[in-house]
Amino acid sequence: MSLDFRKKRGRAAKRSRTQKRRSGYRDLKFEDKKGSLQFMQEKIYGSKAGAKSLVLWAAAVLIVCMAAVFLVAAFGQRVSIVGDSMSPVLRNGDVALINRLAYNFKEPARGDVAAFRQSGEKYYSVKRIVGLPGETVQIQDGKIFIDGKEMTEHIHVSGIEYAGLAQTQVELGADEYFVMGDNHTASDDSRNPDVGNVSREDIYGQVWFIAGPAENMGFI
Repeated sequence: MSLDFRKKRGRAAKRSRTQKRRSGYRDLKFEDKKGSLQFMQEKIYGSKAGAKSLVLWAAAVLIVCMAAVFLVAAFGQRVSIVGDSMSPVLRNGDVALINRLAYNFKEPARGDVAAFRQSGEKYYSVKRIVGLPGETVQIQDGKIFIDGKEMTEHIHVSGIEYAGLAQTQVELGADEYFVMGDNHTASDDSRNPDVGNVSREDIYGQVWFIAGPAENMGFI
């Protein structure tokens, strides 16, 4: 009888130890190392993506600024018109824009309104090109003759009263141009000894747009 009691106590103690071990296993907690590693990877990737976006944004801003500077320098050079020598196309007080690149791709053409500055001059002059290199120019009976033939195309003057140097034939060199103002009665141009023929290197660019005042704004 006592032996059976000891056996029962032994079985009970064994069951108690087994239950404690199982309970201990349930209480153990394991850290999710995989989840933590994935979070760190996402954080590093996000940081790299943000830095790349910042670099791309800065590069885009730099390109836009450089393009703006180039466009202003190439097409936005301003010149103020003083006097009415180019009236009615350009009036006193108008602000015109000069295309500096135009004559890098083509030669100045008859009829172009060009800005030039001769040696010793402080300001730019704006006149229309009438005679081209290698031609002869003469003014007779108020008309312009190029190489002995009356020129009517791209000529914006008529009834010229003062012929000046062009009273006799003016021969243009290989890089020389004859220029005149549309308002020939109020223009100092190639007819005058103080101006004469304009060399290619003195031509700054083609006047292409009137930027102000607002009522005169538009293309030339």
